[in-house]
Amino acid sequence: MSGKLRVVHYLNQFFAGVGGEEKSDYPVSAQTGPVGPGVLLDKILGADAEVVATVFAGDGLFAENAEACAEEALARIKEYSPDLVLAGPAFNAGRFGLACAAVCRAAHEAGVPVVTAMHPENPGFPAAGASVHTVPAADSAVGMEEALEAAARLGLKLARGEEIGNAAEEGYLPRGVRYNEVAELPTSRRAVDMVLRKIRGESYETELDVPALEEIAPPEAIADLKKARIAIVSEGGMVPPGNPDRFAGSRNENWATYSFEGKDALPGGTFISIHGGFNTVFVNEEPDRMLAVDAFRRLADEGEIAELHDDFHSTCGNGGAFKEMDGIGRAWAAELKKTGVEGVVLPAT
Repeated sequence: MSGKLRVVHYLNQFFAGVGGEEKSDYPVSAQTGPVGPGVLLDKILGADAEVVATVFAGDGLFAENAEACAEEALARIKEYSPDLVLAGPAFNAGRFGLACAAVCRAAHEAGVPVVTAMHPENPGFPAAGASVHTVPAADSAVGMEEALEAAARLGLKLARGEEIGNAAEEGYLPRGVRYNEVAELPTSRRAVDMVLRKIRGESYETELDVPALEEIAPPEAIADLKKARIAIVSEGGMVPPGNPDRFAGSRNENWATYSFEGKDALPGGTFISIHGGFNTVFVNEEPDRMLAVDAFRRLADEGEIAELHDDFHSTCGNGGAFKEMDGIGRAWAAELKKTGVEGVVLPAT
């Protein structure tokens, strides 16, 4: 056994052989050696590594106490001094996938290489984050062997500290991480070759996947603005001085709600912009250049709108990922609907 890499396998209560849904509250536990599909994993690892332990827990318990369960699972994992943590495969089981993601994130933060396997539509895949490598799995346990083989292959490379190539080369799901590479042919040559293959009807693979954006139908116009409550939202990075919610000036993923209640205008120093994509000097001197509270208060006084909502939702959209911005927009809409807002204005940056 000496010289073999040490692998700890994470499973749920079902694959650990404890029971089905009636045992979904099973506590975080550990057992020496492989269990259930871990026996097959141990065979696949062969002479390179061995499953030294299996950590498992009930899906229901984990779903209700994710942070505490992840901490306890990590404590059990550390007892076996692993070179690699392999979680799953979770296939398309949502709670199991989320548990695998949480265990992998915790182990990664503790400095242990991790890999998991699940169906691309499993909510655990996006929850795992960019720091966790996830190999694709079928939507059911029919694909167990293929998923374990892929996870073991990539996991061993991670455990050895070998250089990991891109998703297409290594067989893991894209994590949204890009690295610069030196290509043998220049961009112009590659682009022309791609166009020629397309014209000839031959197969080709693009180097840049352009996301297909959802087509949003414009909403119906507000029937009577004079009776409407209007809110302001901003993707201009508008925050109180000191940036208390720690927005990033680019690739930000956070949002927050701030208030200008009782203010007919926003003097300098009321709010600042931390946006990294334009010169913020003039906005910081006069925040109404971005939020236009003064203009909307006048419209309310003149009866053109019923009132201005006193809170505004804010984020920084500079370089924002489509998925993150979509989520933020949907969250804003849900919050504003609760407050009786009938119209929203997003001043441009």
